[in-house]
Amino acid sequence: MNVSTFFGLQTALRGLLTQQRGLDVTSHNIANANTPGYSRQEAVMSASLAHTIPAGAVAGGGPAQIGTGVEVQAYRRIRDSFLDIQYRTQATRLGGYSASTRSLDQVELALAEPGENGISALLQKFWSGWSDLANAPEDDAVRQGLVEHARALAQAFATLDQQLATVAQQAADEYSSIVGAGGEVELIADELAQLNGSIASAVAAGAQPNDLLDRRDLLLDKLAELGYVSTTDNGDGTVTVRFGDAANPLVDGTTVDWPQTLTAPGGKLGALATLSDPVSGTIASYRADLNNAVRQLADAVNTIHSGPGGLDFFTYTAGSEASTLAVNVTPASVVAGSTGETGENDIALAIAALRGGAADQAYASLVSRIGNDVREAIRQERNAQLLVDAVNDRRDSTAGVSLDEEMVNLVRFQRGYQASARAMSTLDEMLDQLINRTGRVGL
Repeated sequence: MNVSTFFGLQTALRGLLTQQRGLDVTSHNIANANTPGYSRQEAVMSASLAHTIPAGAVAGGGPAQIGTGVEVQAYRRIRDSFLDIQYRTQATRLGGYSASTRSLDQVELALAEPGENGISALLQKFWSGWSDLANAPEDDAVRQGLVEHARALAQAFATLDQQLATVAQQAADEYSSIVGAGGEVELIADELAQLNGSIASAVAAGAQPNDLLDRRDLLLDKLAELGYVSTTDNGDGTVTVRFGDAANPLVDGTTVDWPQTLTAPGGKLGALATLSDPVSGTIASYRADLNNAVRQLADAVNTIHSGPGGLDFFTYTAGSEASTLAVNVTPASVVAGSTGETGENDIALAIAALRGGAADQAYASLVSRIGNDVREAIRQERNAQLLVDAVNDRRDSTAGVSLDEEMVNLVRFQRGYQASARAMSTLDEMLDQLINRTGRVGL
């Protein structure tokens, strides 16, 4: 015989097993519908190799082929690498803007502007104290109140400077924790290297490690939030990963090269570095502007108060004016008039006239600058989030699991399984007729 009597059973069995594999993949998709980073999978089916019937088996004497059923050729992961690149680019931008917004929010809270406890309100109380002194130059209570207002103002400047320094230090500490030993970058790099090894072994064995590939892509997405990421496919299942502007690859096959020096990493790390730089950082520039406002205030008041031979009203250390500003007078040594005559108030009037001057304007400019920076950071973060969401939606439309589609697939594979089972039952009945009933009289 050219074809086995049981040939049809094997064909039906292939159908059963293949439809079962389709059901297995569909079940896997449904189970991971809400798993972050999961890519929809598909059982790629094709006709199995045909069976060749030798020459003479058909009319004409030539060989023929008869189909042997269906089989799964591959378990394909539905993924668009171009969308992955787009997503990681936008995720890097979003990571940077989010870090900036979070830190600048803390700066804005430290200002407490506008408000009764803000420096602007304390400045007005300070100037009003000089106006009150001009109206009552001999009143000890007024002098005491003026000195207290001045001390409260000096303390507020020192507190704000300390809060700015704290925000900068927090940004620097967060940066160090991410790039340091055992930090997020190193942990991700180590796992990427391990996944590279596992994926390469699976590929070499002819397997398709789809879930491992998903995990690697998810880690690359997370790494992209921290800084610039680029990958190169090595052709053996592994990828070379470059991070930030580091000189060497972060991950090359199963090798990790970390730590490395980063100067412009982008993403969250880039934002933290820009915020915390002690020389040219954003917060350092805020502190410099604050020092400038304090210096202008102290110099302007001191110039008038010490003119007739009096003491400097304020003292400070150059370069750290906000943190070192101090009141240098007592209520009794406050000068109200230039000659010291009873009731004279020209000094108090002159200092009171500084209200709204260079010092006030310098501080108001700092508040305005910080407010603008916060609004701009929030705007940029929102725009970046919209772009990330848009790209992610496109990626989900390709790689995401659609429960409606999977329900259709369940029915499709179920029907295919039932049909293969029916074919097998029919063949079984035919063979039963052949084996058990053929030749029996009366049948």
